[in-house]
Amino acid sequence: MNAMDPRPLYARAAGQIASLIATVRPEQLDGPTPCTEFDVRLLLSHMVGGTRRIAVIGAGGDGLAVRPFADGVPDDGWSAAYEEVRELVRTGWADDARLDAVVRVPWGEVPGRIALAGYVMEAVTHTWDLSEALGRPLELDPELAGFALTIAERVLPDEGREDPALPFGAVAPVPEGADAYGRLAAWMGRRPLVTA
Repeated sequence: MNAMDPRPLYARAAGQIASLIATVRPEQLDGPTPCTEFDVRLLLSHMVGGTRRIAVIGAGGDGLAVRPFADGVPDDGWSAAYEEVRELVRTGWADDARLDAVVRVPWGEVPGRIALAGYVMEAVTHTWDLSEALGRPLELDPELAGFALTIAERVLPDEGREDPALPFGAVAPVPEGADAYGRLAAWMGRRPLVTA
């Protein structure tokens, strides 16, 4: 992983998110998500704000000074807001030197490539959250989930998640026949929404 370039995977994950956000209907915004503290609107806010943070880190700024939520986005403006920050990530991380530059992220100081790989994991996990909340409107890229699961298993031990400040619950049971997204979600402590 120390020599890999996660930018192409991040770009694919961001493209998948953009496609998923485009399917959101206004009546879904107040609905629940598997990320229990978020409804769909707040999850979108976090996805846009978190992506802005990633862009600032890539551009050499202090990403931790960026609130990982987007305020003031109208209900019909989520696609445009995400497209804007997605482009900022692309330009912010365009310089190859950013991959080896030490950057500060919520989990410490790491080379840019490690930080961006961690953000691929976060983006793909939240993609699953949003997909579940929306009733799985699109087929998701299994390679992205496989990569994110590999990262998650390396950096998030299955023990010691009792700290309520951690955004990950205890590892959940893996549903029978789960695909890579289902296994990733379970590792991240997520459970599918119960649908009627």
